[in-house]
Amino acid sequence: MLLCPALAGCDSYPVKNIVKSDVDLVADQFIDESRRLVRELTVKLYRRNPGELAKIPGMTIDMRLAQLRATEGPLVFEELRGAQETQALELVFDPHFKGDRVFALVVGLGGMLRHAYGYNDELFMFDTLEPEKLATSAHNVEVLSWKLRSKHRPDGEPWIITSHYHGVTDNLSFERLFGKLIVLQEMMARIADDADYRRVTKVLHAAGSVFIPLPI
Repeated sequence: MLLCPALAGCDSYPVKNIVKSDVDLVADQFIDESRRLVRELTVKLYRRNPGELAKIPGMTIDMRLAQLRATEGPLVFEELRGAQETQALELVFDPHFKGDRVFALVVGLGGMLRHAYGYNDELFMFDTLEPEKLATSAHNVEVLSWKLRSKHRPDGEPWIITSHYHGVTDNLSFERLFGKLIVLQEMMARIADDADYRRVTKVLHAAGSVFIPLPI
C-alpha cells in the first residue's frame, strides 16, 4: 500500500497486481478465459444433448454450472464415482457408465485445466507454472475432440453429439471452442518455459490419441 502514491492511476490499479509478474497477469487472463470456455461448452453440450441432463430428475443447466463454480480445487463428485480429470473423460466413452456423460466431460475437462494451473484462481509472483502440465492438457483436449468425432456407441450413434450428427457436420462451434482451449494451453506452456515445451511436445506427439494423466 505504501507504493500506491508512486503509482500513476493507482485508484484503478488493483493493489494485488504489485506482487504479480507479467507472466502471472497473463496466466490470470488465461485461467479466466479457459473457465469461461468450459462454461460455454457446458451450456452448448446440454442443449445439444438434453437426454444427458434428464438422467438426473430436476437437474438444470444452471444447477450444473453452479456445481462447477462452487467447487474449489479438484473437481470430485460422487455422481461420477469420484473420477477426476482423464478418468472422468474416459467415462464419456465407457459403455458401462449410465450417468450424465456431459457432466463427466465438463468435470474431467474443467478439473484437468484447473490442475494445469496448480488449482489456482490467479497467480502471484512466487507461484510457478509447469509447462509439461499445460502442454499435456492441450494434448488431452485435442484427443477429446477427436474421440467425440470418431468414437461411437455400438448402434453407431455418437456418445455425445457435438459438431457431427447422422454423418452431417452441422455445428462447427464445438470445434472452435476446443480449438481455443488447445491454443490457450499451448501458448501458456510456451510462455512458462519455451525450452521445456519443445521437449514435452515431442513426448506427447509420440503418445498418439490417448489421454495422458497430468503429473502430480
